[in-house]
Amino acid sequence: MFKFCPKCASEKINFIDGKLFRCPDCGFVYYHNTAAATGCIITGLTQQILFLVRGKNPEKGKLDLPGGFVDPGEGAIEGLYREIQEEIGWTPTVPDGVPLAKVFTLFASFPNVYTFKNIDYNTCDLYFHINAPGLCERDLRLQPGEIDGVRFLKPEEINYSEFAFESTCRAVRAFLTPGL
Repeated sequence: MFKFCPKCASEKINFIDGKLFRCPDCGFVYYHNTAAATGCIITGLTQQILFLVRGKNPEKGKLDLPGGFVDPGEGAIEGLYREIQEEIGWTPTVPDGVPLAKVFTLFASFPNVYTFKNIDYNTCDLYFHINAPGLCERDLRLQPGEIDGVRFLKPEEINYSEFAFESTCRAVRAFLTPGL
């Protein structure tokens, strides 16, 4: 990631234990920490799950769940809520006075590696569930360039080899097989 120290431009910068950059010349230290990311299983009356078709790399054309990186200053649920609105143009119903934590249910968390422009970002993917009876494709406004389409799949229709990320595959399996 760094060929030169960002502080003093030394070429001696070291990457230690897959997480720490340290410059022996000036003492610069940078921790390449794990980023928080979210995903959401959205189900309806028929227990179909809403999947997104990724519109860009990494893994363009593969299946994913609504969600994404948590921005600075956000909690995981607030980040998920924002990402759902951005990606599919749908706003989950939140009754007055009810916190988002009562609308989304956390059910799993898995590590992941998200490679973007040849840089590996380690993520901690937090997976939530929300039931949305009656939600259908006409209710959605897909984010251009990010999302190429949606698929509503019943559990028996899911092909796990079509998923963009192993953590998504693990989350869907965990959701469909509680106690796994």
